Amino acid sequence: MATDTPSPPHPAGLRETKKQETRQLISDHATRLFISQGFEQTTIAEIAAAARVAKKTVTNYFPRKEDLALDHQDAFIASLADTVTGRRPGESALAALRRAFADSVAARDPISGFSGPAFARMITDSPTLTACLRGLHDQRERVLAHALAVAVGAPPGDITVQTAAGLLGTVHRILFQRIQDLTLAGHPNDEIAETITAEAASAFDMLEPALAHYAVA
Repeated sequence: MATDTPSPPHPAGLRETKKQETRQLISDHATRLFISQGFEQTTIAEIAAAARVAKKTVTNYFPRKEDLALDHQDAFIASLADTVTGRRPGESALAALRRAFADSVAARDPISGFSGPAFARMITDSPTLTACLRGLHDQRERVLAHALAVAVGAPPGDITVQTAAGLLGTVHRILFQRIQDLTLAGHPNDEIAETITAEAASAFDMLEPALAHYAVA
């Protein structure tokens, strides 16, 4: 018999929602503690106590302490490769990445570097997080190289693929750090966006002679 009463959510859906809420709760408390007292000085036990969960629960959701501070790692690592894979017909890898970066600046996307002064300071003040961020940039470049290899039908170790990934990855690394530096210097996001838009245009222009026609969809 038909009814207008909505069906109750599936138990599995409720469990997943609860897991996401718990993960976010732990992440929020960890970020607050990292910013207020420093990443190196904050313990997992303190985070667990603030979130009112067991230490084991924290490590189940976040195997490494760094994962609590940099919890968008997967999206960051995949960002450049996903842009290349999803480039428009007739669009080169460089053009796609250039367009995507402009979009990320317009959106003030944290993945491009718009993290806010407190978060940027937290990373800068932590040798562990600084090293972790360097590693994430390296991983992002390797994943980009794989996407470029697929795009041009070359083996991942091909020198042209590696060079193109290195050039594109380095520009994004420099622009990310530039946004962080401007943030730490106290510039508001709108001013940073205006500055970085002009600087990104110059940086990408330098790659045009070599990559304007590389990996065209």
